[in-house]
Amino acid sequence: MIVAVVLVLGLSSCTAQPPAVPREVAGGPPAVPGKGWPRPLAGELSRAEPTRVLIPRLHVSAPLVVLGVGGDGAMAVPPLEHGNVAGWYGGGVTPGERGSAVIAGHLDTRRGPAVFARLAELRAGDVVGVVRADANVAVFVVERLSRAPKDRFPAEEVYGPADTSWLRLVTCGGSFDRVRRTYSDNVIVHARFRAAYASADLR
Repeated sequence: MIVAVVLVLGLSSCTAQPPAVPREVAGGPPAVPGKGWPRPLAGELSRAEPTRVLIPRLHVSAPLVVLGVGGDGAMAVPPLEHGNVAGWYGGGVTPGERGSAVIAGHLDTRRGPAVFARLAELRAGDVVGVVRADANVAVFVVERLSRAPKDRFPAEEVYGPADTSWLRLVTCGGSFDRVRRTYSDNVIVHARFRAAYASADLR
């Protein structure tokens, strides 16, 4: 049961060809899907694994790997040697399904800034797209950002059930503890689902 597990989850540290990145999303479409966009798909999205996250304002187009839970009860993180890769929590819903989908990425690595280095720059109204394995793109609009100490991570809100479709983007923030080699906080972006489009319609 997801809710029973997620209370201990937090971001503990900071073979297939992926679908083409839809130019309309990657290039920076209007802030609110609708005007100037193609016709959205009808009905609710079913489960389909996400393959890429797109954040036009930050010029992010990153492949996704599936993340599980580590031995310490915390959500695993993407491999540090691939700072340009983000990860989707595979124990939750897929982006576009009803509930809270979670994508995590590093703030930085030993080599420099990583995929979510500028995540805290997002503002209400910014667009986030998630390319899915079913050749559809789920589009979300940022509603707010929050910051929480890692020892008080709001797991129920981030991973718990919801009456609509949400996307939570999570990375590190705050001060860096050089002894423990971890950041003090998590930055969380809360984005609400607006519409889904066929990838082919966005090219």
